[in-house]
Amino acid sequence: MHPRTYALPLFLIAGALHAQGPEVTSWILNQGETGSYYVQGNSTPIVTTTLANVQLVQYADDNVYINATGIPAYPTAPFLDGNPSLAGSNEYLFRIPRNPQVQTGTLTDVPLGHIGVLKNGVPIFNAEDAMSYNGQGIWLRNAVYWENDGMDCSKGHPAPNMGGGGQQMGRYHHHQNPAPFSTASVLLSSICTLYPSTGLYTPDPADHSPLLGYAFDGFPIYGCFGYSDPLDAASPITRIQSSWQLRNITVRQTLADGTVLPAGQYGPAVGPQYPIGCFIQDHEFVSGSGDLDEHNGRFCVTPEYPGGTYAYFATVDADLNSAYPYFIGPTYYGVVASDNFGTPGPGNPPTNVTVTGNVTTWSGNTAVAERDAQVRIIVSPNPTDGPVRIVLPAGTRTYVVCDVTGREVRRRNATGGVLVDDLSDLASGTWLVRAEGANGIVTARVVRQ
Repeated sequence: MHPRTYALPLFLIAGALHAQGPEVTSWILNQGETGSYYVQGNSTPIVTTTLANVQLVQYADDNVYINATGIPAYPTAPFLDGNPSLAGSNEYLFRIPRNPQVQTGTLTDVPLGHIGVLKNGVPIFNAEDAMSYNGQGIWLRNAVYWENDGMDCSKGHPAPNMGGGGQQMGRYHHHQNPAPFSTASVLLSSICTLYPSTGLYTPDPADHSPLLGYAFDGFPIYGCFGYSDPLDAASPITRIQSSWQLRNITVRQTLADGTVLPAGQYGPAVGPQYPIGCFIQDHEFVSGSGDLDEHNGRFCVTPEYPGGTYAYFATVDADLNSAYPYFIGPTYYGVVASDNFGTPGPGNPPTNVTVTGNVTTWSGNTAVAERDAQVRIIVSPNPTDGPVRIVLPAGTRTYVVCDVTGREVRRRNATGGVLVDDLSDLASGTWLVRAEGANGIVTARVVRQ
């Protein structure tokens, strides 16, 4: 089932959409850092000459273009499962939509290979390891379980670069929350003891987790902690929990949707060799059991998006170990920029993105756009039992009322100034009023009593 809650990104940015918002300014630009890696048996990383993090950020009204080697500034390796590859420079060019749209048609499956990019230019992959039980493509292996021994301290590892180039040219990536194994209260790997690494961030239960990167539909990805009330930045910090749960099964003869498999397609019985959770199909979506939807996201306010946005979360369990589906569920929430996916085959580029039109280069020396106090909506009285007086920012062209999922209930042409609206036809609860125009998209909350 695919619940259709059409949440839209709500940006509160001073200036036109071409201004520098978090989708432009959140990238970690290279300041001379190079990659490094451990060799098994040596706790001193070897420094390379390959530039780390992001080399170039360019943007226009509709897209941000990211050039990156795919090499992090934190040390990688060793990969103790026998993986012969190392993290190599892959010269990625990614495209992130600046005005992400909800997919109202057929949802896009999250494929193998890169599905989004972290703010340091390192790709993220889905939960699969490209193998299945008996090679039938039914019981898909969970990479976080089967490849755990091959992850480095930051929980990353390289996939072979099928274009060639030798062992140095692996495509380093993360399947899961890019925080070190050592940040968990129950350790699933001891690799950080001899080969420590900082990872991309350290989860802090007292603070909203940072923006980690962007999915290829343009929606942001956050770490594992957020606001307990998705629409209240003053609410307590909590661990954001997935609504995907382990199935209560001892045999693998049915799928989560109730499909009964023929005997030839049974998976192995649940037991020590094949524990519950080692296959993707061991999980089922239980609506309301966690904080997130089936895509592993929700509509919420965040430090970078105080007006609200749909956002994915890198989910973890109570021990701060990664929790399925890790970044994004089986399908994307939004319309995907599919040119980010490369064409399979030796010698093909890792993506099919090209920079089009006039673009501006972000130099990295400008902070996130300051939010003009005048670029806001004032609603009074609030709470209200019906009529409200709304002061819209200058440059407003359209006035919208929607519920907290982004579902619109009215839309009208409007200009900056004072507008009177009667909300008595709406149900009691929290609603969003939105101004669209020269200042991008500006929102305010109003409570209907």
